Amino acid sequence: MYLSRLTVADFRSYRWADLELTPGSTVLLGANGVGKTNLVEAIGYLGSHQSHRVSQDAQLVRFGQDRARIAGRVHRGPRSVALELEILPGRSNRVAINRGAPVRAREGLGILRTVVFAPEDLGLVTQDPGGRRRFLDQLMVQLRPALGEAAADYERVLRQRNALLKSARRAHRWGAEEETTLEVWDEHLCTAGARLLHGRLHVLRLLAHPLREDYAALTNGSKTASYAYDSTVPLARGTHTEAPPVEELAADMRTALRAQREEERARALTLVGPHRDELTLFLGPAPARGYASHGETWSLALALRLAAYDVLAADDPDPHGRPVLILDDVFAELDSARRARLAGLVGRAEQVIVTGAAVEDIPDALTGHRVLIRQDAEGSEAVTAAAAPVEGDIREPRHGGEADA
Repeated sequence: MYLSRLTVADFRSYRWADLELTPGSTVLLGANGVGKTNLVEAIGYLGSHQSHRVSQDAQLVRFGQDRARIAGRVHRGPRSVALELEILPGRSNRVAINRGAPVRAREGLGILRTVVFAPEDLGLVTQDPGGRRRFLDQLMVQLRPALGEAAADYERVLRQRNALLKSARRAHRWGAEEETTLEVWDEHLCTAGARLLHGRLHVLRLLAHPLREDYAALTNGSKTASYAYDSTVPLARGTHTEAPPVEELAADMRTALRAQREEERARALTLVGPHRDELTLFLGPAPARGYASHGETWSLALALRLAAYDVLAADDPDPHGRPVLILDDVFAELDSARRARLAGLVGRAEQVIVTGAAVEDIPDALTGHRVLIRQDAEGSEAVTAAAAPVEGDIREPRHGGEADA
């Protein structure tokens, strides 16, 4: 799978930009702040409908505008698809496939698969559990787009259930009506939560082997990468060769909710469910968070993304279905040995897109096609460039808005 063209309008700092791409490796070169990350963020968003940098769509739209557009041509062997996504903050995003009538954005999921590694991914190892939960959920939805509805349903019911607990505490009242309403929300929460848990556990089972193999390939192999899933639903804890059935997970979650009823009423907060779970990463016997060195942290975060790539590639038997792999500002932070190892590992992708500030930071194996990105001294607002074996040139509007850091 590869992307032959990317067009953005009113996305981040760009009023408009058009970029031609080819299979193989492409390097987007330019100083920090000129918009390299904005372009790869657009590619990642076109594939997953999620940004690797922010959680709110409003931040993706150029300042002063009410919408943004990302379009691309996706190739899968001899077939190609024109995909256009409209980002509408506060409303439902829309997608047009092969210039057809706009439909719900989720109808476009799965056409372009991408895996993005960026410096922010260090947080998968070092920061709070929310990032690790999002990592699992994003991969789950890429594998099975229909599970995106279960995740959205769970978030909606969780908000309603918490609102009921808070309003009852403020009113100093808990009677039969509140109890009946809570039981209704419990049923919806367990139904959606069990599907979400089942999806996460399935993803974790698929990740275990490639995570171990990719970490070993990036390092000297002295430590083994592994994980444990710590859940508020007892049946979901630990590691699983197979995810427990959805019905059993739902029943176990109901039991756990009943056991926490008084505590939840006192705290006005839902204490059971996948929103409270933790994925603990290990290097050898020790948890990576708090014990891994800086180099080990980089390698483990990279291994997680490469393992996600392996899972997506294995899910599609079509050799032309391998995701587009994006490495955003990665190589400057790696020593020469890790650079070489990573360059060898990413060669499995049909298309690799790399960003960097200096070409000498990029391994020779990945520098075949280069595109120079620089601000236009005259503040031009239209951008056209082609990736080629010789250096290309793509310019970002000087006054176009926020650029990447």
